[in-house]
Amino acid sequence: MYYVYILECADGTLYTGITTDVERRFQEHKAGTASRYTRSHGVVRMAYVETCANRGEASKREATLKRLPRAEKVRLCREQGI
Repeated sequence: MYYVYILECADGTLYTGITTDVERRFQEHKAGTASRYTRSHGVVRMAYVETCANRGEASKREATLKRLPRAEKVRLCREQGI
């Protein structure tokens, strides 16, 4: 099982990624070992998580989410209310 997630960064930006373990990946982002982007922008919280059946599906969904306007990403995060 794979997950697509959106993180809220300290500067208010949103970061989208995929993983097989949401909690582990969140801790990696917080520690600054997961990506250059989150290391430099800081991580505040996990704002959105979506389950996908496999890596291919997760990658396609990640690409779709990354293309969404910011307002749409914020709406998704608010609807989920994590």
